[in-house]
Amino acid sequence: MARICTMCGKGPITGNHVSHANNRVKRRWYPNLQTVKTLVDGQPKRVRVCTQCIKSGKVVKVG
Repeated sequence: MARICTMCGKGPITGNHVSHANNRVKRRWYPNLQTVKTLVDGQPKRVRVCTQCIKSGKVVKVG
């Protein structure tokens, strides 16, 4: 399953892990996704959304 928010499309971003010796290794930052039950087309369904979408009210929880 992809680590992408179903509401805003937010996904992983890439960058470097930088050590004290300035060694650089590629790494990824993942969005904080939560599985919530919400109404999709009038039916309750479980979707993975980021916490920013939950806080901003873009997602209405059911149950």
